[in-house]
Amino acid sequence: MPMINGLRSAVRPTARKSASHAPRSAPAAASPVVDCAAYLGGRRHTGRLTPREALDLVRETGEGFVWIGLHEPGERELAGIAGEFGLHPLAVEDAVHAHQRPKLERYDGTLFTVFKTLRHVEHSEVTAAGDIVETGEVMVFTGQGFVITVRHGDHGALGPLRQRLEAEPESLAKGPGTVLHAIADQVVDDYLLVAEAVRQDIDDMEFDVFSDPGTRPAGGGDTAGRIYQLKREVLEFKRAVTPLLRPTQLLSERPMPVIDADIREYFRDVADHLARVHEHVTAFDDLLNSILQANLAQATVAQNEDMRKITAWAAILAVPTMITGVYGMNFEHMPELRTRYGYYVVLGVTVLICAAIHRGFRRNGWL
Repeated sequence: MPMINGLRSAVRPTARKSASHAPRSAPAAASPVVDCAAYLGGRRHTGRLTPREALDLVRETGEGFVWIGLHEPGERELAGIAGEFGLHPLAVEDAVHAHQRPKLERYDGTLFTVFKTLRHVEHSEVTAAGDIVETGEVMVFTGQGFVITVRHGDHGALGPLRQRLEAEPESLAKGPGTVLHAIADQVVDDYLLVAEAVRQDIDDMEFDVFSDPGTRPAGGGDTAGRIYQLKREVLEFKRAVTPLLRPTQLLSERPMPVIDADIREYFRDVADHLARVHEHVTAFDDLLNSILQANLAQATVAQNEDMRKITAWAAILAVPTMITGVYGMNFEHMPELRTRYGYYVVLGVTVLICAAIHRGFRRNGWL
């Protein structure tokens, strides 16, 4: 299984840029083209090529394909490449403007696929305002003899993935579908890593909610806000995963003009992993709902406990208030009013009544 070893061994990407088509005097950041290469018989053609030169080489030889990697191109930069490769204007417009919904669209003989990339943001604890999941996008144009990838965001670079595939020329020899599968596989594998990290965040949140208040970490007072923030991030995760379920099923079940039959079988593995991620995210959402309800219930119980204590003390203080109110009416004939120890008798009776009421409330758990 050398082909699968090449596809499945892609590691978490890091940035890789080269100005292969730009003049030597221009800075690398001036061009949206990260890499451009022609692959003949699964092997990369040596030398620097512009997109036009790479396409001419493939057309002259009648084999292989061109792979162009772009990072956040503008309308002018992508319009030139779109004209060379015959890309549909609607797909080009979506590729220029980010924040697209994951999808698979077919324009004549070209497939346009949108993937949401995810990265878990490292943090010591979940806060009410901190990001947990960072999103980006990868758009892939797959056609006869070419693959064009458009990436938005600071993560999800495809340079390491390209290097892995180049180390397995028999995989690249199967055409552009190999690249599309490898990208889908890497994106979904990253989903699994993010899901594991989010699960740990939810476990920590669950421990904080149900632990003794004295053992909770400092700064965790706004528990409801932290739960809600985590729930929002899980919702963002869900928006990346759920719309992608149908496209991966189509890629694994239906013949596509640019997808080799051997490659199509491996999309089943991607669809299976994505379905597992979707189950995790759905379970996360339900669990966070339960944790939020439990936290609100705890707050209600705490408020009720405080109200019981306030009510108990109010009942105790009502006794001396009543007695002092009676003796404040200034009638001449009142019990113990002119006796020598009347003040002490009334004060003692008041204390005894308050003590008896206090003891009754303590026995009933109100104090």
